Order: sequence, then C-alpha cells, then structure tokens
Amino acid sequence: MPLQSIAVVGGGLAGCECALHLAEAGLAVTLFEQKPGRRSPAHISDNLAELVCSNSLRSDELASGVGLIKQELRELGSALMAVADATRVPAGKALAVDRELFAGKVTELVEAEPNITLVRKAIADLDDPALEGFERVVISAGPLASESLSASIARAVG
Repeated sequence: MPLQSIAVVGGGLAGCECALHLAEAGLAVTLFEQKPGRRSPAHISDNLAELVCSNSLRSDELASGVGLIKQELRELGSALMAVADATRVPAGKALAVDRELFAGKVTELVEAEPNITLVRKAIADLDDPALEGFERVVISAGPLASESLSASIARAVG
C-alpha cells in the first residue's frame, strides 16, 4: 500500500508538530510554509516554528493547566517539547527557550525527516492548486496566517 499523502499548511508550532508526528507514523507529508517569500510583520527569520512575541511557553508547573499539557505532550513524544527542553533558558517556573536556537533546531528536524517535503510557498486560498491530489489537508496556519488564507478559511466554515 502506498504512503498516504498529507499536506500541512503552516510551518509554525502546530504545523511542525503535526508534520513530524505524521512522518514518524510513516505517512508522506508536504509541509507548506510561506516564509521566506511572505512574512508577517512579526517574523524575522526563515526558520520554522518561530516564536515571535515571547520566548516563554508559560508555566511548566504540573499544578497549572499549561504545565500539565506540556508534560502530557512530553509523555506522548512531542518533538517540539523535546526541542524546547533542550533549548531552555532560565525563567523561574516558566518554560522559556532561546528563540533562535529553538526555531533552528525545529527547522533542522523537519528538513532531516525523509517523509517530509518542505515547500516554501504561501498557500493563499483553500482552493490553491498546490493542494490538489493530497488525500488529506491539515490547516495549521495560526494567528499570523495571511489575510487571504484567513478569508478563505472563514468562507469555508461560514
């Protein structure tokens, strides 16, 4: 049986985590990332999973909801949590990372994964021809998605 082909739109935290897990499961993944051709005003590098407004991933205490979910992600084998732990900087009870090192290491992981094809192309619309032929499409464009993609998603979900 051939590999299932899945497109992931968005090379941020969720898109990279998704692509890495799907690839680890043996699926063929094409990860679309708009940088370097298009950037939001907040982006400064070409790396994936770029943290743009803070280096803090918030509390790392198990007594807090965000701390608990981070621990659950670790136990589930989250690649991004492993990178966050490896690039951690002192921040009291919070999990803070060296942003440049974190994004660089996530980019290296994605680029080294044989089941992931990284395509540096902006997907401006859910009907973009680049998405044709995939068995599944995951939209993981976050709050910095382009206006055109956001509008296309809004039209699709009403």
